[in-house]
Amino acid sequence: MNELDIDFVRAQFPAFSEPSLQDQAYFENAGGSWPCRFVTERLERFYRERKVQPYGPFEASRLAGEEMDEARTRLAGMLGVDRDEVSFGPSTTQNAYVLAQAFRAWLPEGAVIVVTDQDHEANSGPWRQLEASGINVREWRLDPETGHLDPRALEPLLEGAALLCFPHCSNVVGEINDVSAIAGMAHDARAVVCVDGVSYAPHGFPDVGALGADIYLFSAYKTYGPHQGIMVMRRALGEALPNQGHFFHDGDLTKRFVPAGPDHAQIAACAGMADYVDALFESMGGGTLDPTERARAVHDAMQFREKALLQPLLEFLAGRNDVRLIGPRDARNRAPTIGILADRPGEDVAAALAPLGIMAGGGDFYAVRPLQAMDIDPAHGVLRLSFTHYTCKDEVSRLISALDRVL
Repeated sequence: MNELDIDFVRAQFPAFSEPSLQDQAYFENAGGSWPCRFVTERLERFYRERKVQPYGPFEASRLAGEEMDEARTRLAGMLGVDRDEVSFGPSTTQNAYVLAQAFRAWLPEGAVIVVTDQDHEANSGPWRQLEASGINVREWRLDPETGHLDPRALEPLLEGAALLCFPHCSNVVGEINDVSAIAGMAHDARAVVCVDGVSYAPHGFPDVGALGADIYLFSAYKTYGPHQGIMVMRRALGEALPNQGHFFHDGDLTKRFVPAGPDHAQIAACAGMADYVDALFESMGGGTLDPTERARAVHDAMQFREKALLQPLLEFLAGRNDVRLIGPRDARNRAPTIGILADRPGEDVAAALAPLGIMAGGGDFYAVRPLQAMDIDPAHGVLRLSFTHYTCKDEVSRLISALDRVL
């Protein structure tokens, strides 16, 4: 496998050459990554040259529509799905809410859906609210000590279920759930599968077609892009669910679950994420692969780099007796998103790290249910440390030194 050139990687992000950010190490990537230059350049160009209604007969309008179409086509290629199976919305939370309304109208009264208590609230709350409409909600519960979701505990919950919603990985536990295996279980039980990929996709765009999810949700602003929610909806399901958009858009799968007008500029700028993946692929040696294969190669290189950086940090934290490390201690089965319970509130620890040049976050991160399930007071919260492939070894070393001082 070809490794990433960290100097090349960081050169693609304006933040790393910004004077006001020098001597600071960013460890709150789970809240939003730095955008790559391809995205910021496309966004600036669109606002300067193409900020008109797209798909019209004049040149600026034609180009605006072409750039929006390019983003959808190229993202679909990377994700291993058809172009009309990709939809854009203002956020993943909003996309999940619209989906829940579609299922509310589609499912009969008394239907069963399964959710987890490992989720960010975006892929839990909207589904739980369907109880008020006569839907029965079952909860797949995590292990209170480890945060792990055991697939063996899921099997009886799937009996008669119409829908399963779960995270690819949690934004505080960090463990990567086996989407393919879990989706297979759900499909065997004839349940539809909705996966929240917000905390996974920043660490490599997944091959959604191979994963087997019927719905896959993630956020572009956490995958080096603009503030958009991206939703993959496989065609058979998208055509079966009731239209949530304008009645005259009923035949357009890309508009059936986007009731509001889209942000044209941000959609067009999403093509910059594909530019970035292609640039990384070429920097690794390139080759004649299709878009899905290129994205898979970059995904693997990102994961390889991140896990090498993550293991020393996990070992440092696991070796302390004054903090609780949430989730796996082995980098091989988790994302570099680490929740830490300390004696002081998470926000206080994050504030103490800031003068030392460490940008991190503290709080509940909308993961109130998993924290409560692990007997952690959300008001006390956790310190969350999260990074991506563009983090360098020196920054991790600086983080460990700062933690040693603060803790």
